[in-house]
Amino acid sequence: MEPITAADYRDLAVPSDPRVSPDGDRVAFVRRQPNGDDSYETTVYLVDAAGEGEPRRLTISEGSDAEPRWSPSGDRIAFTSTRGADDDRQQLWVLPLDGGEARRVTDAVGGVSQIAWSPDGERIAFVQSVTADDREADRDLAVPDDYEPEEHPDPRVIDRTVYRAAERYFDGRRPGVYVVDADASVGGVTDPDPADSGAVERVTDRDADFAAPSWGDADTLYYTEAVGDDPDDSVEIAIRAHDLASGESEVVHTTTGWGADLAATDDGRVAFTHAEPEQVSMQPTDLRVLDAESGAVTDLTGGIDRGLARDAAPQWGPDDETLYFATPDEGKTALWHVPADGSAEPERLLRPGTVSGATVGGDAGAGSESVTVAYAASEWDHPGDAFAYDAAADETTRLTELNADCLAERAVGEPEEVRFESDGVEIQGWLLTPPEPADADEPYPLAVEIHGGPHAMWSTSGTMWHEFQTLAARGYAVFWSNPRGSTGYGEEFMQAIERDWGAVTLDDVMAGVETVADRPEIDASNAFVTGGSFGGFMASWAVGQTDYFSAAVAQRGVYDLTGFYGSTDAAYKLVEGDFDTVPSEEPQWLWEQSPTGHADAVDTPTLLIHSEDDTRTPICTAELYHRILRKNGVDTRFVRYPREGHELSRSGEPAHVVDRIERIARWFDGYSEHHDAERALDRPEDDGLSAGGDGEENGDES
Repeated sequence: MEPITAADYRDLAVPSDPRVSPDGDRVAFVRRQPNGDDSYETTVYLVDAAGEGEPRRLTISEGSDAEPRWSPSGDRIAFTSTRGADDDRQQLWVLPLDGGEARRVTDAVGGVSQIAWSPDGERIAFVQSVTADDREADRDLAVPDDYEPEEHPDPRVIDRTVYRAAERYFDGRRPGVYVVDADASVGGVTDPDPADSGAVERVTDRDADFAAPSWGDADTLYYTEAVGDDPDDSVEIAIRAHDLASGESEVVHTTTGWGADLAATDDGRVAFTHAEPEQVSMQPTDLRVLDAESGAVTDLTGGIDRGLARDAAPQWGPDDETLYFATPDEGKTALWHVPADGSAEPERLLRPGTVSGATVGGDAGAGSESVTVAYAASEWDHPGDAFAYDAAADETTRLTELNADCLAERAVGEPEEVRFESDGVEIQGWLLTPPEPADADEPYPLAVEIHGGPHAMWSTSGTMWHEFQTLAARGYAVFWSNPRGSTGYGEEFMQAIERDWGAVTLDDVMAGVETVADRPEIDASNAFVTGGSFGGFMASWAVGQTDYFSAAVAQRGVYDLTGFYGSTDAAYKLVEGDFDTVPSEEPQWLWEQSPTGHADAVDTPTLLIHSEDDTRTPICTAELYHRILRKNGVDTRFVRYPREGHELSRSGEPAHVVDRIERIARWFDGYSEHHDAERALDRPEDDGLSAGGDGEENGDES
């Protein structure tokens, strides 16, 4: 068996967004795999829900496909794709399943996302982000043949509190809701006067942020609108009902939270997500149901001490009486069902590994005892596959083995669960040791990983599967945990880090480190620490508080809370919520709560990794932290990845993803007594880097 390497990332495929057909017999999903240094092949596959036969690819390997959605009759699949485009704007396509080619339905200037079929299968709602000029010129309905968009305004003039996200500036664009005839084609949409073609209908026609279209009956479309005195600075979200026959819309309810998912029925019930507005970043997300006619609201999940997961939106079952949702739950994802009238508490249907999407199907009227649940999940022994759960038989079928050939030749280790106490609270963690047994005289060095969020949850799988397995294969025992602040353990557990990200989290992490360090196979004198986002905050916080670690790698972190507050996207609400303050009120205290406030105490060799287009944790605070370390003579290096945003480790260019993991290991190796390696600072630029040094390094070589 060969050890797993960072370069194996190029051979790993992962599924996402599984969609079960209305009758529960088939499952469509998105399969993604690197196909070069800077791109992925992302296509839609179809598989039998009973596991009979091999999955087959539905869409051609051109462009990037997403959001497969079944028509209500199950005879067509709509999806978005960049195929045939010279940019990254997703357009809407419809594929007949009885034969024939996919048909392009839109040519919209703002791209297409959040697609939803009408109940009669005649129309499809979607969201695109456009400017007022786009609407005025009808480019949101169809792009003229001679249109050439500007790359970006010059100069950029900012009149918004939040003006960028997801590696991009908004540049005057706002998301709006549209409806298109499902039988349209691009030829029909691009008539000389697209406004008269009638194929695409503009549902929202003003500068505001609209999202989450969900059909009630065939003439009623629900969607959300960000509202408040300054919608960018507000967590208020209006739920609007739009009558497509009259063109009139009205607000039927206002909720709060960081965005809201909607799921409606044809009799006017709307399921929606809600989080209490006070310090909203510290609040769990609940599921509620609105009766749009009476205005009555029922809270369905207030009785369980879990907040909703983000990777599987709530949905109605085939009976329109039962709602299904997901929550993080002690290192796994739990899938639940609950009567929509609140007549009973939610019941857990199943609890697989780390889920990245789940949907429910079955014959009309099927309840929780007879539905089919399709889901994509990663578990300790694989990075992701599609599964189907048959509730009537209470059986789960694995539908794919996307990485069987690769993993058959790789030594994959099984993590051991470790439970320990910190400040009287039980914490869950895991330890993954190298595939080769430890020599009695040569224990393993320890690599400690800290998750982001901070309100997130790690498991034995998920997006970190490859990184954990790679570090273990390089000879490190890898320890990770869900310290207080994590989701999946209840509201009190999540809120325990209020106004104290650093000390509470570090206490918990170090309690776990001390627990595993007592084992004879662990060399506690050779311990290393890394993490991304909030984990980057914690890695840099740790080396400012303790000399325990031989070296550290801080990735895409928050190093100065005031700088973060002013430069991030909507995530500045983390400072207002988690710390219950703003920089103008407590500037000195926020400095003391920041890693930069303790950087003068650092002498641990520290590598900084950051993306140059990261709008969630902008690079400016990493630049400040790096300069302080440099001026203090600390062994440090600053690795900056161009063209990358906050999702580098999960969906960055494949060469960058591989390079990042190899640089982490190379930095640790140089300070490990168990690795015969020079410091990374003393090695040639591309020594030990299979990707060829695509990431640009800044720093001295000695």
